[in-house]
Amino acid sequence: MTHFLTSDTNPDGLKLEDILMAIRKDIITRCTKITDDQRPEARRVLENNVKILQLLTEAIALAEDSTQTLDKAFGPSVRADGGPPRIGTA
Repeated sequence: MTHFLTSDTNPDGLKLEDILMAIRKDIITRCTKITDDQRPEARRVLENNVKILQLLTEAIALAEDSTQTLDKAFGPSVRADGGPPRIGTA
């Protein structure tokens, strides 16, 4: 069972890249609130967030590539209409 991603039990779920983009947006919003804070703790958190943003950007690109691969090989997903998964088992 998935909580956020589209699945048999969660047909209204989201694509992985959409979730990752929402998280990235939230982190960027947080970063803007601490950019002027020069305390060492704030600077460290900001530096960590910048690294996390880079990793999220890479993860988004991978998720988008997977979606494009599936779309190219099998066409658009029909899971929302009760169809079978494009790969794997239901």
